[in-house]
Amino acid sequence: MSFRFVTKSIHAYLIDYPVAIVLIAAPFVLELGQSKPAAMWLSVIAGAAALLLAALTDHPTGLVRIIPYWLHLWVDRAVGVVFVVAPFAFEFAGLDAWYYWVLAAAVLLTTTVLNAPEEQLATRSASDRRTAA
Repeated sequence: MSFRFVTKSIHAYLIDYPVAIVLIAAPFVLELGQSKPAAMWLSVIAGAAALLLAALTDHPTGLVRIIPYWLHLWVDRAVGVVFVVAPFAFEFAGLDAWYYWVLAAAVLLTTTVLNAPEEQLATRSASDRRTAA
């Protein structure tokens, strides 16, 4: 059994839009910004950008589909790195810092360790058909 189960469809339907909404709403619910106001606004801006990225990506829930999925994943990974660095760069403390470190871990884990590359899925299903025949 492979741990790489996050396919393009799972990413599109279950991750992109819900995570974007959480990024926009969570700072207000958690009252982020206690250490620095930027802690709140970074998440809100990242959420708005995530909505736009999802809408422009060539996957099942994309509305305009001009960004290839592989590029979408690399943007997600870059955001994960930004979330690792942001608490140090902006001097976030306490919950403000931990919020970004937990998000960074989730984003990087999802887009690397758990991500199922589409090419491997296509190759595997083709080999499964040959084996069955």
